[in-house]
Amino acid sequence: MENVLLVRYGEIHLKGLNRPFFERKLVEGIKHALSDLGATVRMEQGRIFVLGIKDKDRDEAVDRLTRVFGIHSFKVMARRADKRFPMNSEQINRELGHVLLESFPGLSVDVHSPKIKMCVEIREKAYLYCEEIPGANGMPTGTAGRAALLISGGIDSPVAGYLMAKRGLELSAVHFYSYPYTSERARDKVVDLTGLVARYSGSIRLHLVPFTEIQLAIYEQCPPKETTVLMRRLMMKIAERWAREDGALALITGEALGQVASQTLESLCVTDDAVDMPVFRPLIGFDKDDIIDIAKKINTFNTSILPYEDCCTVFVPQHPVTKPKVEDLRNSEAMVDFECMIQKAMADTETLIVTQSGSEKAEA
Repeated sequence: MENVLLVRYGEIHLKGLNRPFFERKLVEGIKHALSDLGATVRMEQGRIFVLGIKDKDRDEAVDRLTRVFGIHSFKVMARRADKRFPMNSEQINRELGHVLLESFPGLSVDVHSPKIKMCVEIREKAYLYCEEIPGANGMPTGTAGRAALLISGGIDSPVAGYLMAKRGLELSAVHFYSYPYTSERARDKVVDLTGLVARYSGSIRLHLVPFTEIQLAIYEQCPPKETTVLMRRLMMKIAERWAREDGALALITGEALGQVASQTLESLCVTDDAVDMPVFRPLIGFDKDDIIDIAKKINTFNTSILPYEDCCTVFVPQHPVTKPKVEDLRNSEAMVDFECMIQKAMADTETLIVTQSGSEKAEA
């Protein structure tokens, strides 16, 4: 029997005249996800059919499609899509039930709480289904533009990237490391996390930025209590520059209000002052437990908790400021010639193209 997957989308149905654009992007996403499995993707009467999946590849195809944003489910339903067929839906249901009961005498009919729902869809062929597989929902990748994710290696930022990709954003990413205070294993951990997010978002351009010189300058020449917020401001400045290089129009962070000293409302306002781009914080109102639940769902949690340090955990002040003022931070920043350091960090950045199957250096 031919393997056919009938894909149903959700939120796209609410679109108006631009609906064909979203449908086209969804079909592109499905084709990309199944590109090496020999599948044919066809759209017909508001349904997307995936044809030509070999038996040995069926489970793999289903697994991949559950991570394609824009898919509501692989819908199992009984209806007569081809109105030229000489039987209506009720007649089809009766006839199919009669054949099943004759073929399997041990079966009984329960129309209210069936244990198995056998469904048929009539088009140029008859397609039989008996299960519904939930999809990732959201909007198709690439329908909302591009944004740059500041990814640290912790629990929060991969979840933030996943949630914004779910709304149709393509992602690039920026990571800051402080060798020798952070290790190669910490770097590899971030590449792995980016790959796990890429299972949903598609390939991600990851910029690995050396941050040691800037951190040391902040630590040695700026007020100790402002160290963390100043570090965040400099990270945002560099991330914004890489975002513009990648054609991104916004930044994404994993910050949640009040989670740590640098995430008070005052601190977030001071951080935003460092850049002109919008900053998306999809986790802003989440409890930590909520974030952890999503991290486990998308399989980033176990990697995130590996005990490798990141640059946010070094040079941490004993008493960080929790209600910083924009003017104070601007004055402290002006005490040091950070521009030269920023340019050097940009020049020394390593850029990788990360996919779900691995990473490679980006072409210059």
